[in-house]
This record gives sequence, structure tokens and C-alpha cells, in this order.
Amino acid sequence: MDKIKIEQHSFTGLSWAVGWLFTIGFLHLAFWKGVFAIIIWPYYLGVYFSALLQR
Repeated sequence: MDKIKIEQHSFTGLSWAVGWLFTIGFLHLAFWKGVFAIIIWPYYLGVYFSALLQR
């Protein structure tokens, strides 16, 4: 009889979702920009933080 090992990886997905929602709220994005940010989240982060570095 073989042993079955069950692994749960829900923490990674939950961390991503929480980070995404935090970013949308922190940057005060409009609804459609928030939806679009799902796909290009790193772009918005780069734009925001590059503006901070140029000050």
C-alpha cells in the first residue's frame, strides 16, 4: 500500500491576491486601470517607484 502525500499551496495564491489588492488601493487606481493592472502589475509598480526615485 503506497502512501499519498497531499500538499496545499493556497498561501502563495492568497499572498499574490492580497498584494495585488493592496497595490490597487495604494496607487488609487480607477476600476478599469485596476482590472488592467492584473495583467501589467509590475509596470504600475515601476512607474510609481521610479517617480519616487527621481525626487
